[in-house]
Amino acid sequence: MKLKRSKLTHKQTDELLKLFVAGSTARGAGDVVDVNRNTAINFFRRIRERIAVHQEQELSFYGEVEVDESYFGGRRKGKRGRGAAGKIPVFGILKRNGKVFTCTIKNAKKETLIPIIKKKVLPDSIVYSDTFRSYDSLNVEGYHHVRINHSKQFAKHKFNHINGIENFWNQAKRHLRRFNGIPKETFYLYLKECEWRFNGGNNRDLLISLRKIMSEC
Repeated sequence: MKLKRSKLTHKQTDELLKLFVAGSTARGAGDVVDVNRNTAINFFRRIRERIAVHQEQELSFYGEVEVDESYFGGRRKGKRGRGAAGKIPVFGILKRNGKVFTCTIKNAKKETLIPIIKKKVLPDSIVYSDTFRSYDSLNVEGYHHVRINHSKQFAKHKFNHINGIENFWNQAKRHLRRFNGIPKETFYLYLKECEWRFNGGNNRDLLISLRKIMSEC
């Protein structure tokens, strides 16, 4: 594949795409392919920018969905989770046995989260969340709202959980740890990369997807 406005050869481009899918850092990929590190860094950023645009085109969700917020950033002393200092708040919506949608948010207030849910989740869906008060109005917004209380044993019904979205957060944090810190200004691109990886299947499918995304540049 030879990309427009790129000085990389067909072979270099294809090798960099493969290394990106494999989870390599840009610097490591540049060393392997024998291209300037800044060239590899800029190319990987271009890949993430294209992935982010692609992911924003995903369809809305319907049926059983899980919603949750999470907080990303380096380990710090003090409060963890909601309200933790220095963390980047993010929000996710996951279709049970399906895809995930993520976005960065300024805060986890009702006024921030409910509009996102209404934009991405079709009415009459079953929405699973924890007991955070920002979700309290989901029943009157046209959804069937099921609250999961983590402080109590919830073996009451095997489907009463938000394990899917929590599993995604864990996967995303494991992937991002290899980059040893991500600037806030580019974090969104890495988050959408994690979303794309989760939704895209195995590495072979991801490579096919990535080649198609980049061919549209």
